[in-house]
Amino acid sequence: MAAKTKEILRVEDLHVEVDGKSILKGVNLTINAGEVHALMGRNGSGKSTLSYALMGHPKYTVTEGKIFFHGTDITEMTVDERARLGLSLAFQYPVAIPGVSVSNFLRAAVKAKRGKDVPVKEFRAELKKVMGELGVPNEFLSRYINDGFSGGEKKRLEIMQLSMLKPSLAVLDETDSGLDIDALKTVSEGINRLITPESECGILLITHYQRILNYVKPEFVHIFEDGKIIKTGGSDLSLKLEEQGYEWVSGSVQSEAQNAGLDLASKS
Repeated sequence: MAAKTKEILRVEDLHVEVDGKSILKGVNLTINAGEVHALMGRNGSGKSTLSYALMGHPKYTVTEGKIFFHGTDITEMTVDERARLGLSLAFQYPVAIPGVSVSNFLRAAVKAKRGKDVPVKEFRAELKKVMGELGVPNEFLSRYINDGFSGGEKKRLEIMQLSMLKPSLAVLDETDSGLDIDALKTVSEGINRLITPESECGILLITHYQRILNYVKPEFVHIFEDGKIIKTGGSDLSLKLEEQGYEWVSGSVQSEAQNAGLDLASKS
């Protein structure tokens, strides 16, 4: 008997406004345990808006539709409530927080996520393991969060956070932007380590480019345009997109819609 699929996220007909402007216009998406979903699209198509809406950013107003996480309706939940349930977001542009050290921040975040204090020895052992995997030096811990960090260092810290928080769904908003090839490989390895049979972690990877998908292999690729998903396929869809561009997708979808209309007309 086949194992039952474990649903993590279900988005139903999601419409979102920002400052009174409609950005998301009916997003439907389901992510199950252990799945990697890539979300690709042009600048301004609404990809980052989806990530912020999933995380509950107060600036992003849901006007229609629902967000379910492990079967619970989280549409009206606050950011911290969603984070405690196991939803995490790695930012495209992580902000600097002068005066707060990486070590203190990570320990406070882990405590808040797990709902209990973590013994210092246990925390340090866990953190050292993650740092070793990501090639992060010890002095990283005493630095202030993202203060004077390079692009690669910021993205490594984002993956460090995810590795320590152990979310059941990680939303990665253009984590590959600004990375050279070595940093991209290291960050990709960190993402892949999140996906284990024990963690059952799901990944929503938002990106413009195919290159990170050479290292983090998606089961599903979704093309985003004008606030919604217009096409879904396997990993080969990203390769075709790399070759032919977004105009090909738009034209393909329009052609499919026209053919469907002709079919309906011929049957009526």
